[in-house]
Amino acid sequence: MQSALFHERIEDALDEAIRMCGGRKKVACEMWPEKPQREAHNLMDACLNPERRERFSPAQVLYIAKRGAEAGCHAVMHYMAAECGYEIKPITKAEELDRLATVVEQSAKTLAAALASLERIRAA
Repeated sequence: MQSALFHERIEDALDEAIRMCGGRKKVACEMWPEKPQREAHNLMDACLNPERRERFSPAQVLYIAKRGAEAGCHAVMHYMAAECGYEIKPITKAEELDRLATVVEQSAKTLAAALASLERIRAA
């Protein structure tokens, strides 16, 4: 499925991410499991229609953006970045692993230094 180069409205970017995650019915049922499928799908359609008053909550927009990113679709984040004057770059899993490994290593060094200081104080 080809990704659009830009979107005029956030609803379009959200809809693209939803399509990449399996479509409106599937994502609607994930977002509103307590609702019957038809009702959830109707609510999804209403939230994606700028003429309607129904809107996604910020948490739901974030959910769709994350699900889209997992599916390789960054339309929501690109739309928001463009609207706010930012440039974004998705982080690869390898980059995230490297960052987390560095955090763990630094934390281990800090903990070792704190334990050594604690032992010196107790010994004094």
